[in-house]
Amino acid sequence: MPDETDIVARLRAIEEELRDLAYERLRAASEERDERALRDEKRVSQARRAVERAITALGGSPEPGFDGP
Repeated sequence: MPDETDIVARLRAIEEELRDLAYERLRAASEERDERALRDEKRVSQARRAVERAITALGGSPEPGFDGP
């Protein structure tokens, strides 16, 4: 059974993937004037912040560049 440290590590990897996806959608919204991409970016960013809160709740410290919930 995984312990909290393992879960925090997995959550950090997920947070990074969500961050990359949010940047990709924001770029698409900017370059292609894609309104759907902009809505997607907001939704993905909200999910990323929720993962950051989960990391903190489990006792993990925010990564450098953490902008808070």
